[in-house]
Amino acid sequence: MNRVRLLVFNAALGPLDYRVPDGMTVEPGSVVVAPLGPRQIIGIVWEEERLPTEPVPDSKLRPLLEVLPVPPIRSELRRLIEWTADYYCAPLTAVARMVISSGGALRGPATITEYRLSGGMPERMTPKRELAMAALEGEQATIRELAEIAGVSDAVLRGLVNQGALEPVVVDCDRPYPRANAGHATVDLSEEQQAVSARLVEAVEAEEFAPFLLDGVTGSGKTETYFEPMAAALRADRQVLVLLPEIALTENFLRRFEERFGAPPIVWHSSLKSTERRRAWRAIASGEAQVVVGARSALFLPYANLGLIVVDEAHEISFKQDDGVRYNARDVAVMRARFEKIPVVLASATPALESLQMAESGIYEKLDLPSRYGGATLPEIRLLNLTEEPPEKGRWLAPELARELFARLERGEQSLLFLNRRGYAPLTLCRNCGYRFECSNCSAWLVEHRFSQRLACHHCGHEERVPEACPECAEPDCLVACGPGVERIADEVAEIMPEARVAVVTSDTLNSPEKAAAFVAQAEAKAIDVIVGTQLVTKGFHFPELTLVGVVDADLGLEGGDLRAAERTYQQVAQVAGRAGRGAKPGTVLIQTRHPDAPVIEALAAGDRDAFYEAETEARRHAGAPPFGRWAAIIVSSEDENEAREAARMIGGTQPRVKDIAILGPAPAPMSLLRGRYRYRLLINARRSAQVQDVIRDWLGKLEFPRGVRVSVDIDPYSFV
Repeated sequence: MNRVRLLVFNAALGPLDYRVPDGMTVEPGSVVVAPLGPRQIIGIVWEEERLPTEPVPDSKLRPLLEVLPVPPIRSELRRLIEWTADYYCAPLTAVARMVISSGGALRGPATITEYRLSGGMPERMTPKRELAMAALEGEQATIRELAEIAGVSDAVLRGLVNQGALEPVVVDCDRPYPRANAGHATVDLSEEQQAVSARLVEAVEAEEFAPFLLDGVTGSGKTETYFEPMAAALRADRQVLVLLPEIALTENFLRRFEERFGAPPIVWHSSLKSTERRRAWRAIASGEAQVVVGARSALFLPYANLGLIVVDEAHEISFKQDDGVRYNARDVAVMRARFEKIPVVLASATPALESLQMAESGIYEKLDLPSRYGGATLPEIRLLNLTEEPPEKGRWLAPELARELFARLERGEQSLLFLNRRGYAPLTLCRNCGYRFECSNCSAWLVEHRFSQRLACHHCGHEERVPEACPECAEPDCLVACGPGVERIADEVAEIMPEARVAVVTSDTLNSPEKAAAFVAQAEAKAIDVIVGTQLVTKGFHFPELTLVGVVDADLGLEGGDLRAAERTYQQVAQVAGRAGRGAKPGTVLIQTRHPDAPVIEALAAGDRDAFYEAETEARRHAGAPPFGRWAAIIVSSEDENEAREAARMIGGTQPRVKDIAILGPAPAPMSLLRGRYRYRLLINARRSAQVQDVIRDWLGKLEFPRGVRVSVDIDPYSFV
């Protein structure tokens, strides 16, 4: 090759052609450094025929500067990048950037200096030094990373280095990971589990594309079942990827994995230090990494020899990314498995309706685990009609739920209360003038958090202190919290059962794998009596002494006009109900509702999942909604409200008239102001046969927008705010 075409990480530039200098060897997928004006840029060598552009004469080509010392991006991953960009109407460069997700990994073997406490003390102790040393116990990282952990400046830590309180440690960035052993331990599987795992092992050994839907009730042992095909992949020296929806679930999974395979897997998520990301990326690209457990971004890592993909809790909406490249990791995982010619397992107790439909049509092979492992039984489910037996004034727990909490406490058993609302109260207002606290950046109320004594926006992260007086009328002591969040429920439990040990579990309190591990250890040691949590507690946790689940407000998820509201409510409540009675003791689930006749609530009470899915399927079929139709959204935003509105009107005014496609809007988005940007939305409903992506690309490609306007496309949207 004497000339190559590069995909560079700048969507405005498009593909660029370069000359390959004498003595340099490149191939499609090579990661290279090239000149661009006075700068140097990184690019990936791509097949010319797949990136059409205007030809450049050989005489005008500038030479490549360097081939970076990493394995070329394999053709299977390049095809996945192309498919993802095409399907989700995203720039090819934005998708490729997710592959090169650790810039430090591209520069070859290296060492780095990290620091840790030496055990010595500085000659002069200051409050900040004392704070830092307390926070850094057991930590080792770069100065910048330690400063973030301790919440102090780099200068404070450099002072501790000079005083000998922090000592340098030279670390090999690419030191090998402990090896997992497929035969380390054996697991006693039930007959049902053995049959399912045998089919999955067969698929791994066949080394062919095979999509599976592993449909198992909560507590059926899905994880232990798919450990066996993982072992088969390890025996064949193939890599395994396990996607988890929440970082908080990682520690629980890691422990179970290490018990089975004798070593922890490699972890990939947003909280990794830069040195950890570099080490993991290079191990994955070289093939040294055996098993990777990660969030959705782990899907685009450059695996050298992938043999199996598992998507655990595959129904979870957190697999859908809502900014940047708006992809669904569940669906992209299936496509990666197809390009790699390997099996993929979608595991869930409450599969997405789209996945069930794919199994019904024979595209996915459905494997069932209908019984709980070890003879445990599914919990008894009862409805508490709040219109007939309301809570006491100023309380949120019905009398029967309170009585059951008391009974569990007396028997030394654990209880879980579920409310999918963080903080203390969703709205704070002035009882004197009616002023409501709203976010200055979003059209959303500020949520009171009593633990941190702050008012916070859960959309943009804005926080402010709770004032002494109303900002509008200046009246003191007039602010009132309206509605319950998990902190308020925890307060109520503490009031009615002061001797109970209560833990609040949300993304605020379990925001790292270490905190999640500490919570699990406390719960398993029976140091917690009542867990109060959001959707974070609905999945993945196994506490044998937990025998009561109370759903504080089952109607909450049905509000707001979400087109998947009923399915999401069913999944969340069924998942949290599945935390009860997973050991030898039977479980009970009490669901508080004001709408006991709602179809989804009736289905939950009857434990009749099939009836709910049948009714929901017919409703979707009638509405032309997924999986029987297609949805897409166009979101227009700008910091200038008039600019956003005019751009949305221009898009709406030029909408194409295409058979089998209906376009609604534009209209202000339900969240019309988000992170300081005014937002408008158009919703597209199309038949399955319609080429909706081609229509959108052709439609928007003819329009020009002001520089301040962003226009994004969301294919198969899950969020409608």
